[in-house]
Amino acid sequence: MQVTETARDGLKRTLQVVVEKAELGERFSERLDELKDRVQIKGFRRGKVPTAHLKKVYGKSVMQEVLEQTVSDTSAKAVKDRNERPAQQPKVELIGFDDAAFDRMVNGEADLSYKMDFEVLPPIPVADLSTLKLERLVADVDDAAVDKALADLAERNTSYEAEEGRVAGEGDLVTMNFVGRIDGEAFEGGSGEGASLVIGKKQFIPGFEEGIVGLKAGDQKVVATTFPEDYPMKNLAGKAAEFDVSVTAVAKPKKPEIDEDFAKGLGAEDLNTLRGFVSEQIKREYDQASRAKLKREILDALDTAHKFELPASLVDFEFDNIWTQLENNLKAQKKTLADEGKSEEELRAEYRGIAERRVRLGLVIGEIGEKNKLQVSQDEMRRALVEQARRYPGSEKQVYEYYEKTPGALAELRAPIFEDKVIDHVIAEAKPVEKKVSRDELVKAVEEATEN
Repeated sequence: MQVTETARDGLKRTLQVVVEKAELGERFSERLDELKDRVQIKGFRRGKVPTAHLKKVYGKSVMQEVLEQTVSDTSAKAVKDRNERPAQQPKVELIGFDDAAFDRMVNGEADLSYKMDFEVLPPIPVADLSTLKLERLVADVDDAAVDKALADLAERNTSYEAEEGRVAGEGDLVTMNFVGRIDGEAFEGGSGEGASLVIGKKQFIPGFEEGIVGLKAGDQKVVATTFPEDYPMKNLAGKAAEFDVSVTAVAKPKKPEIDEDFAKGLGAEDLNTLRGFVSEQIKREYDQASRAKLKREILDALDTAHKFELPASLVDFEFDNIWTQLENNLKAQKKTLADEGKSEEELRAEYRGIAERRVRLGLVIGEIGEKNKLQVSQDEMRRALVEQARRYPGSEKQVYEYYEKTPGALAELRAPIFEDKVIDHVIAEAKPVEKKVSRDELVKAVEEATEN
């Protein structure tokens, strides 16, 4: 095999590879020998078919296989021998290849020649991670937070007791039948039987709840209201409607007292134990929020600390994905680029910057992981797959089959695990300074980090 670099421009490479006819013929003969022991041809015993006859019957199909495998093997070796890492799969183009050339290859009279175009990954000098200035926000769980969480827990465990003659008011559960009409005509999805709502929770469109306040079981009323302009169903958005409502029951809320019995009903030994469980859960939520903020800070710091030439093919690929997602989202919302408040040129520049950041961070994270031998274990992958399957109760088998049969699916599952390992490594190296904050300050900081 002869490899010649014919072009070099930044990260772009063009190589010409020539596989001599002798090597090609050797590969061809080996493949025919393998075939000899497998095929059954009339008039010959298995394994005794003359090579010349095999070549006559299967020569062209075998050579096609040989060419494909030869290109795959030699292109990989050509790159490996140069100690280069392609950013993407090289683009291969056969040189001087036609039917006549193919026949000469089958007859051992012609070399295989092809060119391969690809971009290489640039050298990535990883910054000294210990010099990164990072801050970890720490929020303590106080009694007020636990009290609020317990109150919310009690609210979610509220039961309702029907009461004859009760007039519907704030917090009551109203059961009813209704038929909605627009311009006197019933509309799809506007009717319900045995429907229920809790007054004050804004479960229906604005004005509906207010219309049934003061009603009791057996009452009927026409409730007039208007669908919001931003209502998801565009055929109803902004339209006036009337609902014929018939109330069948009004139930008063019975919110449980936060006491020992309440705690035991939730499986805790006593109220103090329940408070401990709740406090631990809140602490985990605080820690997750703090890590999300710190992770964003780390990614920003890594982006700032690393500047190198990016493979254009990777940036283009990432940009195309982002732009397609934007177009799909706009289409789903029945919007256009003009609704974004920026020109298409401005939007493309903005999203190309996002694509460049993602590619840069992806390469840096990969380099940090590789240099520090960070790996995702089989057990970690197995747990991630099980967790993914649990998100689709009843369809676990289909989820497993999807990951078994879909190329790249497991890589997508592996990526966030690997990224978290790198983030943990950066945290250990950088040793962030801890800063005490309140719960509200933590939430605000996370929101600001998400928005930027």
